[in-house]
This record gives sequence, structure tokens and C-alpha cells, in this order.
Amino acid sequence: MARHWFGLAVAIALGSMAQAQDGVTVSHGISTFGELKLPADYAHLPYVNPNAPKGGEISQWAFGGFDSMNPYSVKGRAAGLSSVMFESILQGTADEIGAVYCLLCTTMEYPADRSWVVFNLRDDVKFSDGTPMTADDVLFSYETFLAKGLTDFRTVLATQVEKVEVLDPLKIKFTFKAGNSFRDLPADMGGLPIMSKAHYQANNLDLEESSMTPFMGTGQYVVDKIDVGKSVTYRRNPDYWGNSHPMQIGRGNFDIIRLEYYGDYDAAFEGFKAGNYTFRNEASSIKWATGYDFPEVASGQVKKVELPDGNKANGQSFVFNLRREKFQDPRVREAIGLMFNFEWSNATLFYGIYARINSVWENSWLAAEGVPTPEELAILKPIVEEGLLPESILTDEAVMAPVSGDRQLDRGNLRKASALLDEAGWIVGNDGLRRNAKGETLAVEFLNDSPSFDRIVNPYVENLKALGVDAKLTRVDNAQMESRTRNPAYDFDIIVGNARSGYISGSELKQYYGSETADVSVFNVMGLKSKGIDKLIDVVMAAKSLDELTVATKALDRALRAERFWVPQWFKDQHTVAYYDMYEHPETLPPYTLGELDFWWYNEEKAAALKASGLLR
Repeated sequence: MARHWFGLAVAIALGSMAQAQDGVTVSHGISTFGELKLPADYAHLPYVNPNAPKGGEISQWAFGGFDSMNPYSVKGRAAGLSSVMFESILQGTADEIGAVYCLLCTTMEYPADRSWVVFNLRDDVKFSDGTPMTADDVLFSYETFLAKGLTDFRTVLATQVEKVEVLDPLKIKFTFKAGNSFRDLPADMGGLPIMSKAHYQANNLDLEESSMTPFMGTGQYVVDKIDVGKSVTYRRNPDYWGNSHPMQIGRGNFDIIRLEYYGDYDAAFEGFKAGNYTFRNEASSIKWATGYDFPEVASGQVKKVELPDGNKANGQSFVFNLRREKFQDPRVREAIGLMFNFEWSNATLFYGIYARINSVWENSWLAAEGVPTPEELAILKPIVEEGLLPESILTDEAVMAPVSGDRQLDRGNLRKASALLDEAGWIVGNDGLRRNAKGETLAVEFLNDSPSFDRIVNPYVENLKALGVDAKLTRVDNAQMESRTRNPAYDFDIIVGNARSGYISGSELKQYYGSETADVSVFNVMGLKSKGIDKLIDVVMAAKSLDELTVATKALDRALRAERFWVPQWFKDQHTVAYYDMYEHPETLPPYTLGELDFWWYNEEKAAALKASGLLR
């Protein structure tokens, strides 16, 4: 479950200081460190067009299929955007890190130590059926996620909250358990999705079960049409309660958002060219470089543009299943990582548009660099002295992805990898395959459900075979991928995944990398269990300033990279998008989102011209 990024509010109405009575802050938002950017009387978000027209449709593609409208269950495959119906009490913005603001509340109250929070709810918030949202719905949502939410999420949540009290129909209080870092907890509780208690109970819904009955929330969009596994359409609710809320002005501009499902990347691209959907965020470098030569691009009817992306990299990588005995030895993981040739792949397959990922916090100020600083050493040394991290982490430079030559098989890296596997006891036999003392071959299966990745994985497999590894690529459909990579199966060797992170990290790190969730998490798919990492997560969570957080995050990044649980892939700092020329956006986009479904809008005249030309129906 995604968390929201928050922080201590010090500026409210007309720029005055937040009210503090008896040590309690009353504010319109909260920021982790420092001041909120927006005052209490802000008119709209600074990056939206407040006069953007409402109307029209935007459509995109999604991969595979779906058989559920429940985004919070591991059972079934949820439709894309199936959480769009939900809102939370607090909401972040796309141009500010570490801050959130009241959406479903008027104000929030919390003490200096943040050991509790009270949300004063708005009296005009309505669910999509017009019924009012109250504190009882908030309590019900919390209790439901605590009992039936994703296992890794509720495991962490259960350790954080002491009690929740409905103080009156529009006031609810969360009190936190002693022993926690309270820094992020008020904001975390404000980030819980709120659902209608009455609708949930009347429809006998179950958060743990796959269901085609959409849950009811307070959001701008509701489900309009469902063609199971093929398409899903969401409709803007004209009676949405928050149309005039300053957080929502200039947002939610499309009447219709539609997702069309394709089982094949090439088929999806052909669908775009045929006008079956109208907006494409291109992820294929070969398509971007060679595929957009059709007449509509040349005529300008389809726009092909690059827009700046200020986000850190998403941690895309080949991820090892550390639950497998053969991957317990880090030398084995390092050797396998040496055989992926990014430089050759980038030049030959990607047309040079990518940069290599090295850090879990790549493309941000939080990435570890070089040898540890004295401040990092102060954090790392006590953990090393407990025997929970290797001593080398105190002196070695941060682990970087290996650099390869311009040939697919880099002979230097092949020799290094061979030496590592020899040391680890995987010896080459007469048949060219490596075996351990038990006579078992070093077999490595890449599990993949995306045909577009075949051209990337196959050369990697060939390189590994040259090393004596019995490597293969196994193609599965998306349903098999879900079942084999989720708890309790975890039936895979290597998959493409993400090393997740946030700018201001907190308890979600326990979901991503914590030992306590390693065998239940949908995020810690590699099954990382390290008491040293657990201690570093606690240090990050306890940071009381941005400087402390930065140092702690760099120390954690350094330790995570030393675990070699991944073979990092690539990223780019541009959004590569193509769309039919009927959409517009603010001249300056915010740094942390593209926002095409959020604050872009529809130009009716341009759309009419496209339809008149016969290009669109």
C-alpha cells in the first residue's frame, strides 16, 4: 500500500504561525521537516490550470488482464486505477517533498512529539452515492485494513497504533504506541484510504477477497463500464463533493478515463496507431527510436514529445529470490550480476537513451557515494560491532553496478564471475555446467510475463551459459506470474521487480526490506532478512531533521547495495509520451509527476478536428 509523504506544519492562515495551545499544533497540514509551502488560504495548487475545462476522454493501455476491482487483496488481479474511487484525509502535492494537506479534514491537531493526532473532518464530504462521510467510516476503514489489509501493511500497522477514538461524528483521534518513532505516524494515518462502511456491509464485501463489486469511496471518479479482462472505464462524478476544494481545483478534468488491456506489447502499440486508445507513455526504447514513423506523427495529429521527469529512479532491476539456497552466498549473486552487460544493451537494444541504476535512491541527493562519511560511520560502526553488517562496509566504496565493454560477452567480467563461483564451490564439470559439492547444477530461471523483455533477457541468459550457469528464460502469463511471485509460493529464481524507496522514508521501509515482513510482503519480494538492515531502518525512521534523514538514508542505501539482492537495470530522466493532439497541460509541469490523468485537460476543438478527419471515432 502506498504511503504519503508528510511533515510539520508551521505556516497557516495569511502566513501566520500555526496555533499552538498547550503544546498542541492546529494546522491545515503537516510536514516532516520545516515549513509547509502552501498557506491555509491557498486558492489552488501552483502547478494546475484553475480554468482548465472539464470534458472529453483520455484512454491508455494496460498489460494482461484483470479479474477483480479490489486493489487491496493479493487474490486476483485488480484492474488498473481501481483505487481511484478512494481519497484519504490528507493528500500530498507533486511539487513538494515531505508535506501533506487536509483534504477530508478542515484541520488536524497534534502535540510536539506527535504521539497522537486528531483529524477534524469536513462536514460536506460525500461518498459517491451522496451519503455523508463521518468519523465512523474512518474508524471502519482503519479497522478493516488492520484486520484484512495486505499482510505486510497490517503487520506494521499493528505495532504503531494504541487506539482509535471517535470523539464526535466529525472528529477522530489516533493514539500511537510507545516505543515507535512518531515522526511520520500522524501523516501515515491521514493517508489511509477511506471507504463507505454502509456500502461495504450492505454488499457483503471482504477486503481480503477478489471481487468485481467496486468499493465505494469519496473520490472524483466512479466505475462506469467493465468488460472483464478487456477494458475498464471510469466516469467523473459531476456531484463530486470536492469540486470547489482548493486542493482539487484544476484537477480531474476528464469526463472519462478508459483503460484498454492488451496481452502483447506490439499489439498494444498497433492499437495506439489505430486510435483504440489515445495516450501512450512509451516504455520501449526501440519503439521510441524506430516505431513512431507513421503518418499521423509526421502530420502532427499525434504528438511525440519528451517532458522532464524530476523523480528519482524507480529501482527497476532483476531481483533474486533470497529464499533459495543457491542464492544465499553473495558471491553467487555478484557473479550473476557481472554477466548482465548494460553498456552493450543500452547501445544495441535501447538506442542509448538510458542511464544505469546504481542506488536504491538513484537520481536523488540520498544516494550513497564513495566511502562512508564520518556521519555515516557513526551510524554504521555500532551495527558492524554487533556483527550485523560486514566490516568492509566501513571502508569500501558504495557498491556500483559493474561496467562492461561494447561486446555482448565481456571477457573481463566473465573471468571475475568465474573466480567468484569457483570460490563459492560451484565448479565447472566436463559438460561445461557448474555444480556444487552435492552434484547439483547452478540452474537459474528468469520468470517473465512481458514479451518485450525477451530481447533483453535472452542475451543475459547466453552470457550466463558461457559462465557455466544452467540459465533459461521461462515465459508465463500474468496470472501465473502473480501466483508464482506472491506469498506463500514465492516460486521463482529471478524476476524483474523494483527496489522501492521514498524521499522521506518511514515505516514503509519495513514492508520493502524488513525481516518481519519478508515472508508475507508483496514488496519485499526478494525475501531480504538482515538484522543490520532492520536496525538501519529504525535509524531512518527516528531521524529528526532533514540532515539526519539524509545521512541515515545514505547509510541504509550503502548497506542495501552491499546485500546484492538485485541486478540494477536502467532509468531515464524524461517522460517519453505520445498522444493524439487533443490534450493540453500547464506550461511548466511539477517535478514529481507527469499528471496526465490528474491535471491535463481536453481541447474539444482539436478533438473535433481529429474526429472529422476520420482518425478517431
